[in-house]
Amino acid sequence: MCPPDNTSQSTLRPGLGAILLVVGFCVPPALAIDVDLTMDQAKAIMASARGPMEKASSNEDMFKIIKEADKVSRIGDDPEIKPCGSSAILRTKTYWFGYFGREEGRRSKVAQQEVRMPDSKIEDILNMPNLEIEIGLCGQEEFFAEGADVALQQGSKNIMPVDKGNPSRGRKIPGSEMDFVSRFSARFSYQDFDPQAPTKIVVFFPDGKLISLDADFSKIK
Repeated sequence: MCPPDNTSQSTLRPGLGAILLVVGFCVPPALAIDVDLTMDQAKAIMASARGPMEKASSNEDMFKIIKEADKVSRIGDDPEIKPCGSSAILRTKTYWFGYFGREEGRRSKVAQQEVRMPDSKIEDILNMPNLEIEIGLCGQEEFFAEGADVALQQGSKNIMPVDKGNPSRGRKIPGSEMDFVSRFSARFSYQDFDPQAPTKIVVFFPDGKLISLDADFSKIK
């Protein structure tokens, strides 16, 4: 039996219908991305992420740890190598437990005492129904990303987000005269996509321009 459709008609924004045909379909719950984590598994992920932060000898070391962790969940261009590129960070439940584990380590180090997330907050993450994807784009003027939208493509199937933020105003890349970076986030229901299928994250603009990023969900936790 298919799960209820959580995407309202308003999700299909102007201009999208001319580019993507939304196909209704039913897929099994996500399996490759760890959706059904237990409390013990969540705490183990947090402990693993917390350790290096507690052992870091300086703020610079902690910053390096955070940057390296982001690379695990990023697809597309590395901003350190290609500042004016396109990328996406996939914020799964495992991502969030790693993030908050590192935050526990940082806060514990600053407070010089153990700081831990309450079990109730861990439960909130365990019950999250959506995958959050943060999109990073580059263009040649401040408002280049205005009106940009996103969808997941899996073969002939196109999956719309259940929620999407507006792209930020472009921030000029240091040292560049004309390149601007913009970001926005979108959330996709775990019930709506196949975590093991070849996937493209497609960003499209009102003028018809498209940007496509390949994502192998089967390798992402």
